[in-house]
Amino acid sequence: MESQELIPHLFRTEYSKITAVLCRLFGFDHIEIAEDIASDTFLTASETWGINGLPENPVAWLYGVAKNKAKNYLRHHQVFTSKVAVSLSSAPHMSPELDIDLSNQNITDSQLQMLFAICNPLISSEGQISLALRILCGFGISEIADAFLISKETVTKRIYRAKETLRLANIKIEFPPPSELDKRLDVVLTTLYLLFNEGYYSVNHKSTLRKDFCLEAMRLAFQLIENPSTNLPAVNALLALMSFQASRFDARIDESGELILYADQDERLWDEELITQGKHFLDRASKGKTFSKYHLEAGIAYWHTLKEDTPIKWQNILMLYNELLILSYSPMAALNRTYALYKCKGKPAAIVEAEKLKLNNNHLYYALLGELYTDVDNITARQHFTTALKLSKTPADKLAMQKKIGQLSVS
Repeated sequence: MESQELIPHLFRTEYSKITAVLCRLFGFDHIEIAEDIASDTFLTASETWGINGLPENPVAWLYGVAKNKAKNYLRHHQVFTSKVAVSLSSAPHMSPELDIDLSNQNITDSQLQMLFAICNPLISSEGQISLALRILCGFGISEIADAFLISKETVTKRIYRAKETLRLANIKIEFPPPSELDKRLDVVLTTLYLLFNEGYYSVNHKSTLRKDFCLEAMRLAFQLIENPSTNLPAVNALLALMSFQASRFDARIDESGELILYADQDERLWDEELITQGKHFLDRASKGKTFSKYHLEAGIAYWHTLKEDTPIKWQNILMLYNELLILSYSPMAALNRTYALYKCKGKPAAIVEAEKLKLNNNHLYYALLGELYTDVDNITARQHFTTALKLSKTPADKLAMQKKIGQLSVS
């Protein structure tokens, strides 16, 4: 791989590791310095590798340069040193020579501790996700703005406010004490769940699926699994859910980026390894007394990995949705339950339940009503698909609705 291809790849995988380790050392008061050192490391790589060629071990080269830049900063910035160096030199993960530990274990620990620090209820869920994407996943401001369909200025302000809140609250980059772990883990899992969904139901004007968001959420979930104190049933259930959903990535979007609905997907494109992985983590999630909404959603996702349209499949999905709405109600879960109800009891019963929801600003609501009314009352179905078309945000969704309207036979 040439340097112009390798550097963007390494930026994605290594920037967040270097930043997490340095942030852990410097604290939120100096988080921008950690980001600047990490960014400057890659700038140096771009300049040097373009002239001298790739080093034998590019990752080790990056780590070495990052360490030297951090040490040089500490040596040459007296103000920073006078305020921070004393505490750094006494920190357990720092040697007296201010050697910076970029071992795999310290990187993993730093990223997990940073994850808990970022997922602090003091900042909004939007701030948590934006900060996680920036610090832990290495996404640029432009990428985040593009994903959320907001301006770069808005993202910058959102991240700045989140950092300031953490800084002013003197939030430490460390594991929460055991007495607070469950409560704090709930927020972490919610953030990873939202991050995965941002990718799975992307409203980006270029794509309806951001695999990179989903894969980063799964990577962070794996880190929680690998740590004994956070390898808990709810974490396993969430990773099972992500695995089942990710197994249909290749079948969900066609070559032109158009969304393929579940019923029309080619199951030969489903990833059997991810389905097996999902079963593995769902089995591990069942070993314990904890029962979360992720268990129920993973169960629903599991039944969707069975392509055969059997009554027992939809009865189980409907039962799981019923339990989910009792445990953790959400309008989208209620909407999805309506589809399962249709598969179990037919369109008339589902139409009655769907019309009670009144999700009047949601294109998926009208798309489902259009589906339910198709061949029952095609004029009403067309009206609903047309409303869904008007509310759709992505070209792929608009194209899907136009196809539905075109397929309707209205006499």
